[in-house]
Amino acid sequence: MPIWFANPLLLLAVTLAVFNAAAIGADSAALDLPSRSAPVEVRASFHLLGLQHIDDEEETFEFSGILTLEWKDPRQAFDPAKEGVVEKLYNGTYQFDELAPSWYPQVTLANASQIPEIQGILLRVRPDGTCILIQDLHAIAHKELDLRRFPFDRQQLEAVFQVLGFNHREVRLTGDVEPVTAEISSIRVPQWRLQGAEGSFSDLNAPYLGKDQRASALVLSIEVDRQSFFVVRLVLIPLLVIVGLSWCVFWMDRASLADRMSVSFVGLLTSVAYQTMISDIMPHISYFTFINAVVSLSFLLMSATAGVNLVVCLCDRHGHFEKGDRIDRRCRWIFPITHVSLILLVFLLLFFRP
Repeated sequence: MPIWFANPLLLLAVTLAVFNAAAIGADSAALDLPSRSAPVEVRASFHLLGLQHIDDEEETFEFSGILTLEWKDPRQAFDPAKEGVVEKLYNGTYQFDELAPSWYPQVTLANASQIPEIQGILLRVRPDGTCILIQDLHAIAHKELDLRRFPFDRQQLEAVFQVLGFNHREVRLTGDVEPVTAEISSIRVPQWRLQGAEGSFSDLNAPYLGKDQRASALVLSIEVDRQSFFVVRLVLIPLLVIVGLSWCVFWMDRASLADRMSVSFVGLLTSVAYQTMISDIMPHISYFTFINAVVSLSFLLMSATAGVNLVVCLCDRHGHFEKGDRIDRRCRWIFPITHVSLILLVFLLLFFRP
């Protein structure tokens, strides 16, 4: 008597192994691409559900949405009368990972800052072999931001969904003219205003596939404007008031140098303390922004008032009283004009240069 008939457990193991081998042989053809003679066309679309946060310092943005992929695989066609269903549904991670019987396109977030979280997944297979994969995802993507115009900047956020493992000659993403949809009016982002969302298809570099290899991608573009009034009322308006008050020394008695210097240094110390207080809401970046330029110019002009005080004092000591009066009168309009002109120059350089 063969040994496996004497051992029921061994007989069961052999039976399962034979069954699995047969199943693998039967399904191996379904694991390949639906077509090797032409690129497999996958219709892709994305519905933006929310834009939760934009991090200036990390240069990342957090968003959520529904990614839909549709392709046709004739090998998955079935007879509804024979199967007893008009459509095969694979709900959730378990059914999709364990029961889905065929190849499917994997699309990854190429510029992800963290691993995206798949909150829900559904695969629908129709009788003619049309497969529709729906994924509800939450992700954080990296996008280099241009903050030179802060707090009056506009950003173009991009999330790149790229086909994994296949070049553009094997699998190609296609879709409608507008593959991205969003309910703009219902999406709220702190300190930002969503202007629009659109998508485009392109072939992007995929070095891991080989030299000069490119993979098809869907690029989600989100345009946002910063709501600047928060920074204007918290930084710009108080700072300009402090600067204007520092110019009152040009109307003070020249004989009291100590009082004039006290006003100038109080303005300087107030400016320094104010910069320290607002540092948390300012972007921590290495290059100058519009708000940095305004703060620095204001500080320099307040410092210049102390120098004018010393010059006027020296004129009085040498008996040049008329010269001292003339310096004060001229500084009353030179300082405001210089301040406004420099701010306008910075504005023009940052906002109107190509």
